Amino acid sequence: MFPSCYSKPADSGGKRSSVAKLLLGVFVVYMLHTAWLLYGFLNTKPCDVGGGDPCINSYLAAKPRLQMSVFTCLVPDNSQLTLAVKVDPFDPHSAFERQVSIPLPEETRNNGSLYAVVYVHKAGVSPLEDRREVHYTAHLTTYITPPHPDGQRGAVKKPGSESPTSHWRPHLPVTLMSEEFIFSKAGLPSDVRRYMRVSQEGRRMVYLPLLLVNELSCRVKDLMEINSSSVQLPLTLSYEGISLRTFRFWIHLHDIVYSLRQFGFTEENIDEIKETLIGSNLYLLVLTALITSLQLICEFLALKNDISSWRKKKSMAGMSRKSVLWRCLGTLLVFLHLLEETSLLVLLPVGLGACVEVWKVFKVFKIHLSRRFYTNKLDEEERKTVELDTQASRYLSYLVYPLCISGAVFSLGYLRQKNYYSWLINTLVTGVYALGFLSMAPQIFINHKLKSVSHLQGAVLMYRGVNTLISDLCSCASFFSSPVPFTSSHQLSCFRDELLFLLYLYQRRRYSSIAKRRETKKVKTQ
Repeated sequence: MFPSCYSKPADSGGKRSSVAKLLLGVFVVYMLHTAWLLYGFLNTKPCDVGGGDPCINSYLAAKPRLQMSVFTCLVPDNSQLTLAVKVDPFDPHSAFERQVSIPLPEETRNNGSLYAVVYVHKAGVSPLEDRREVHYTAHLTTYITPPHPDGQRGAVKKPGSESPTSHWRPHLPVTLMSEEFIFSKAGLPSDVRRYMRVSQEGRRMVYLPLLLVNELSCRVKDLMEINSSSVQLPLTLSYEGISLRTFRFWIHLHDIVYSLRQFGFTEENIDEIKETLIGSNLYLLVLTALITSLQLICEFLALKNDISSWRKKKSMAGMSRKSVLWRCLGTLLVFLHLLEETSLLVLLPVGLGACVEVWKVFKVFKIHLSRRFYTNKLDEEERKTVELDTQASRYLSYLVYPLCISGAVFSLGYLRQKNYYSWLINTLVTGVYALGFLSMAPQIFINHKLKSVSHLQGAVLMYRGVNTLISDLCSCASFFSSPVPFTSSHQLSCFRDELLFLLYLYQRRRYSSIAKRRETKKVKTQ
């Protein structure tokens, strides 16, 4: 909880401003560094053969006769391998797809694991005897908690269903960099170096094929639960040759998914992110990263100015108590809604925003917590504001109550598939998304009656207006490009905050001219 107003040194505001500017500067430098890395990622310079720099040539340039062999094993240590698929001859430039059935060992049927080891080696030679073979080990099974009935996250779970069970991955997508790119030894990218094996042929250096299993295409909805009666399961082996740029692109996406798991994201959250990453091209993802960075900057500046303005606020004249209260309740409901289905990384900023809103409620109601609970008295202007706030809330209730009751009755049909807590939270959150903009109506009404907006923080509204406009434009773009309309509650509320922001701009322009005329008349009378 943020402390209430108290005396501070005169330079405390300057120190806070300096810290905020420092943090903003660090963030901007980080984004510029990221942009520079993206530029280097998109433009990998080949080695200048005639320049005298040591070059690393591709093994595929000599057109060797290759073979792809896929083995299964219980432990990925190149022992007790069982041949599953053999592709001979193997052309790195030709895509293919094979449907096979994989027999399951008894250990795998008893909630165990199974791995696939993909080899690319010289044709007619065992991969264990070929010194120029490359291989990649991938999981054919994964452990997840069985999904809830009917796919509902809030459904009541059966006893014993909490423990993860082994599930089968029916697709094994293999990719190989088929581009015969010549690398410079001095400028070899660090991400490629992890997957590269270099063979020395006299003075000539050759790198073996860069092999990768694209595990991002594996979705939770495609997994098949393994039980003791599963003797064999189908497996689709697909292959595609890719360029260097695409290969590096997949490497970075794999690193992103690994980092998300380390931060505590659930498989359901990661699955949604995979769908976004797989369905987008590289340039669209770069644009998305830039938009997200712009939103983070706007949100940071809005939060900084919001806290600073409320700390300095002495009088609550012109501030709608009901708007602040309803915004606080809406933020807390969204936080509770995310609490049961998202990770700690997402909850932290939402929880910080909820704490700020709770602090605002204590400020606007002048509530102080010490050894005893007490509130400060209101002055004349604040009492007038409370009367206008009550009047606006009474008018608004004529519209809100019927809508809330009808929405709750409509959602009763989903109660069978959810428990009471989840039904209540989801119903309230849907109301916040659909009708949350109405909570600002009392503030607009008070501004109209007082003919002033000087009590509001213009910079905060400006930053959040820009941030919300970017979010809603992106939501509209995904809405028009999606084959299923209205895929989320957020899209139902598209452009709702922009309307209020435009009303604020209109009131600011109108009431500022009225204030100027009043000041002019006062000067003339004096």
